[in-house]
Amino acid sequence: MWPSVSAVFESDSDQNAVSCWGQKRRESRLGIAITGSGGHFGAKGIVQKRMKVLSPFNFAFVEMPSRLIDRAVDQIAGLPGVGRRTALRLALHLLGRNEEDVRRFTEAIQDMKEGVLSCKTCGNLGEEDVCSICLDGRRDPARIAVVEDLRDLLAIESTGHFKGRYHVLGGVISPMDGVGPADLRIESLLKRVGEPAVVEVIFALPTTMEGDTTSFYINKRLQDTEVEVTTLARGVAVGDELQYADELTLIRSLQQRLPYSTASDANSSAL
Repeated sequence: MWPSVSAVFESDSDQNAVSCWGQKRRESRLGIAITGSGGHFGAKGIVQKRMKVLSPFNFAFVEMPSRLIDRAVDQIAGLPGVGRRTALRLALHLLGRNEEDVRRFTEAIQDMKEGVLSCKTCGNLGEEDVCSICLDGRRDPARIAVVEDLRDLLAIESTGHFKGRYHVLGGVISPMDGVGPADLRIESLLKRVGEPAVVEVIFALPTTMEGDTTSFYINKRLQDTEVEVTTLARGVAVGDELQYADELTLIRSLQQRLPYSTASDANSSAL
């Protein structure tokens, strides 16, 4: 969104002229476009010459009324995707809750931090040394889906179609972020692949440059093994229109095309 501005007009006629001009520009969602082209009733000249624009304040430098609020805002703003404005809103919301609600909230966070463990076999999260998926005797140990983190594992689990087991890398190779192969659970994956029961490794990693780099690296490390290495099919998503698909997606869809009967059966089973 464009930041709002405060303006001081020299007369009511100037304000009316700018209002008419702003109405014309509203469809483009620019609000009062100070440097916009054109104008209505000379409004552009009025905006440029007679308006005194007051820039929005920089919220990062606003002094909080309490150091305790400021400290809470700093901690909340450290979460991914949360700025100081949102952090202040959340902090004030918590401040307005009763003590019992806040106590349960803080205890839940503390208990999660202290009680959640990483599975020593696959890297999944749980409350025991070995997660429930690895302990489930109904899961197929012959197939291992390699995922980036818990979110991807849960996404596959939500389909209810994969009955194998997982290996959570804990990230992807990203030199720009200082993440290399040694920072991921790749060596433990290689040890698991060495077990006689494993026959297939499925790459279920992001379709990004970092994800493809990670898949390429692991595939090179698995070349001396007898396991089959596969990756998730890539192509046009169900419900999408071809005109909105990018070129790379269309190319991969054409390269990985399936017999219609096979694709039709897959779509029917998914529904």
